[in-house]
Amino acid sequence: MSGLQCLASEKVWFDKHRYDEAERRLYEGANGPATQQQQVKTALQQAKGRQQKRPHRNSSSNAGDQELVSRMKSLELENQTLHKVVVEMKAALQRLESRVAVLEKSPAPAAVQCAKTAPVRQVKVENGGDEDDDDDIDLFGSDDDDEEAERLKQERLDAYAAKKAKKPALIAKSSILLDVKPWDDETDMAKLEECVRSVQMDGLLWGASKLLPVGYGIKKLQISCVVEDDKVGTDILEEEITKFEDFVQSVDVAAFNKI
Repeated sequence: MSGLQCLASEKVWFDKHRYDEAERRLYEGANGPATQQQQVKTALQQAKGRQQKRPHRNSSSNAGDQELVSRMKSLELENQTLHKVVVEMKAALQRLESRVAVLEKSPAPAAVQCAKTAPVRQVKVENGGDEDDDDDIDLFGSDDDDEEAERLKQERLDAYAAKKAKKPALIAKSSILLDVKPWDDETDMAKLEECVRSVQMDGLLWGASKLLPVGYGIKKLQISCVVEDDKVGTDILEEEITKFEDFVQSVDVAAFNKI
């Protein structure tokens, strides 16, 4: 009895092999032991990944909150600026309205100018004066002012006319090139030129000359001159030169230019 009592007092797990077998079957499952272990590892990795993603999500949410706060601040500043602009525009509009009202109440400039151009003399009239004194009062001004203004105007016009008369007037001049043809090749061209230059009149100035061949030994005299348009014309020159019938056959205008 002492031995049985000793065994009874000992703590012995007689069914351990059953529990081991059940645990092994549990882990192996239908797909074998290796597949069950992989599933356990995958679950552990997914759990770690979730734990790692949580701080990232927290950081991204914090960045989004900061961006939203900065946008709100910028919108508040823009709102304050627009409010100031509106207030300034209202003040300017009020000043403009007040100015327009003042201009509407003031008299027109034309009326003021008319009042200035026709001043009224103020004459002190004493009580008890005679009728002659009343007749001497001129409420609309006398004609002396008009006469004085007319005199000043005439003096200015005369001074302007005298100043303009002192200026030298521009004289219109022209440069003429004449072709003087003789009768034949026996004509004395030196005598012909002397006859042409003998034509003298006011506003005529003879220039250079030269002999140009025409044909068959005949030469013509080409001579230039400067004339004043108001005093000398081409018709007068041709008429005066053709008077020398013994030497001159014809006179033609080769060139005519205004100076």
